[in-house]
Amino acid sequence: MHMWKKVSASVLALSLATSGVAGAGLAAPKDSGVTRGEFVKELIEQMGVELGTGKSVKFTDVPASLKPYIEKAIELKLIEGKTPTKFAPNDKITREHAFVITTRGIESDKSFSEDVLKQFKDSNKIGKSSRDELSKAVGLGLLKGHTNKTINPQNIISKHEMQKVLERFLQEFKNSQPLVSLRILGTSDIHTNIVNYDYYKDVETQGLGLAKTATLIKQARKEVSNTLLFDNGDSIQGTPLGSYKQAVDKLEDGEEHPSVTVMELLGYDGATLGNHEFNYGLDYLDEVMDDADFPYVNANIRDAKTGNFKYDPFVMIEKDVVDSKGKKSTIQVGVTGIVPPQILKWDKSHLEGKVTVDDSVKAVESAVAQMEKAGADVIVVLSHSGFGDATHEEGEEDVTYLLSKVKGVDAIITGHAHSVFPGKVNAALTNVDVEKGTMNGVPIVMPGKYGSHLGVIDLKLKQKGKEWDVVSSQAEVRAIAKDASDVDASIVKAVKDAHEGTIKYVRQAVGETTADIHSYFSQVQDDPSIQIVTDAQKAYVQNKIKGTANENLAVLSAGAPFKAGTRSDPDYYTFVPKGELAIKNVADLYLYDNTLAILKVTGADVKEWLEMSAGQFNQIDPAKTGEQQLINTDFRSYNYDVIDGVTYEIDVTQPAKYDPDGNLVNEKASRIVNLQFDGKPINPKQEFIVATNNYRANGTFPGVRNNTYVEVYPDENRQAIIDYILEEKTIDPSADGNWKFAKLPAGTNVVFESSKKAVDVLPADSNIKFIGEGTDGFGKYSLK
Repeated sequence: MHMWKKVSASVLALSLATSGVAGAGLAAPKDSGVTRGEFVKELIEQMGVELGTGKSVKFTDVPASLKPYIEKAIELKLIEGKTPTKFAPNDKITREHAFVITTRGIESDKSFSEDVLKQFKDSNKIGKSSRDELSKAVGLGLLKGHTNKTINPQNIISKHEMQKVLERFLQEFKNSQPLVSLRILGTSDIHTNIVNYDYYKDVETQGLGLAKTATLIKQARKEVSNTLLFDNGDSIQGTPLGSYKQAVDKLEDGEEHPSVTVMELLGYDGATLGNHEFNYGLDYLDEVMDDADFPYVNANIRDAKTGNFKYDPFVMIEKDVVDSKGKKSTIQVGVTGIVPPQILKWDKSHLEGKVTVDDSVKAVESAVAQMEKAGADVIVVLSHSGFGDATHEEGEEDVTYLLSKVKGVDAIITGHAHSVFPGKVNAALTNVDVEKGTMNGVPIVMPGKYGSHLGVIDLKLKQKGKEWDVVSSQAEVRAIAKDASDVDASIVKAVKDAHEGTIKYVRQAVGETTADIHSYFSQVQDDPSIQIVTDAQKAYVQNKIKGTANENLAVLSAGAPFKAGTRSDPDYYTFVPKGELAIKNVADLYLYDNTLAILKVTGADVKEWLEMSAGQFNQIDPAKTGEQQLINTDFRSYNYDVIDGVTYEIDVTQPAKYDPDGNLVNEKASRIVNLQFDGKPINPKQEFIVATNNYRANGTFPGVRNNTYVEVYPDENRQAIIDYILEEKTIDPSADGNWKFAKLPAGTNVVFESSKKAVDVLPADSNIKFIGEGTDGFGKYSLK
């Protein structure tokens, strides 16, 4: 990034006129000319910037006395070496080169075509690498050339010319306001993917890992010296490593969590809490946080008894920076964060009666006002929340777009949705500039998931009196390398014990499977990967309700496909090969650290529950003969519950009754047909116990929200599956076929996407056929 850029056009024009580049008929005094070393030394001396030791200069041809000046000029982005090892300090400096160096001092967001150079007869003599900056000078009205339409770019600049250029340039420079480049880096949703390792497949991978993101962080810091680094939450849960440190090699008092260890190693300046930080309870979270040497912030969680903030609602960071003149200053950076209020439902068993959660937008508005009062020059919001929409509803989950409208917010790091921004967003969101990475003028980054990307926000600050204003901004995301070239060995080493312990843990055998288990078609047919989960849940619950008032009620079991290409990832599927089953395979079948729960509902509720799940599918038009996509990609696969213990069909020619958020949109719609229990049409008034998880039991699904009894157990769903397999020893992974699609109309061409690897497991007589390439690396399949 170029430094000290706000120099007036008039001053530079005068300078260039004196130097003979602009104006007519001015000839340079006949002297020996100026060398590169002389020009740099004179420029830096007259600027009066603080010099360093010169030790960072690696050029072999630069004398020790000149190195501090070369070092500062390179730091200020004014000049580069001729080669990586040679600076060529004794080479004469041309008018073109002097002009390029001076032009780098002009701050402007405008760009100009090289066509503006065609007005000069000798424009062909301008070096290719200089043409952009000379075009900029012409476009800004700084370079007009001689009356004979030449600029003599390759002429050597004289000492007299140099002094005149520097005299007039530096006069304006000393009076100009300082400019600070502040870079804000962000990660989000790491989910304990620290090492580039897939614990489910038990192999090294190059598609994730904070050990790879670390290299991007270090490179970004080299580019801009004034840098801050934040994490946006969901860092302590998500892989078997997180489970291992919580349940197997349990975190002890005074012991650092691996996620905290690497964040300290990378020098994080702060973090906020994601919803998954609460999966293990408040005591465990406190144990994780109390050993961190960086602050955690959250502005919308309060203690239920006192009403006081549970965590620091914001922090003020005194950031020492170097401005565009090389002068050191201190700016005040205020940082706050929020988490979705829905944690009260998702982790009800851990949080009920202990905390309350404020509306996210109101919480940020309040925190911003307090930070401004405390003297914040820059305000950063860590929003563990998706983008949402432009309409504010009290207590809604996704609010980042709304936060970009909060006055005083200068930058936002967001996440939760596992997407990437700058990138594609809902077309209904207005005032979005993907090129600049802004929403409503505020720079925003959403850096993917599992360490796949680093968010980079660049702010330009100018001082006005004692305050600093953000005058420009730019946001981008940088992807990790596709190979192992960016793996940071220091990060891998820092978590070596936890990583190796996790691998040993997940390799423990629990049983055998007589066939492959996969989730490639879990959204379009009854699936073994879900069947194993629902069978294990049912066995657990039947044992738990013995001797209770519910023991005579029929037990149903609900499960969903967690890994089904979710969020545009063609590799995000479960595949467990025939043979030995290990804990890693169970973890692959059931990703989340949920605990078992039961609900008491009626037959009518069961139907509404399934109607909600059936929103997974787009409506198929019987009259159309062209391709029709079956899967509604706005519907999260983990909300597509299959309920075992009843039989039913799904008629996708009917409209969905509920939208992906559970709102009633077609009251008379009925996609669920032939719903039966025990071979007979289900009795709408009959009561059932449904085995599920704490997330669903505490949610607001249609059908679920009408329950008359709920109980959440302390045991994890994953452990119930392990116990079930240990009891069975050998399992036959076949689905019982309790649901199917109602017969599709003849002539319709229904297609869906799944992994291209699914071709290898398709039976010859299957009603599913592979067509070819889909979108974004998926394969396309037809369904008959």
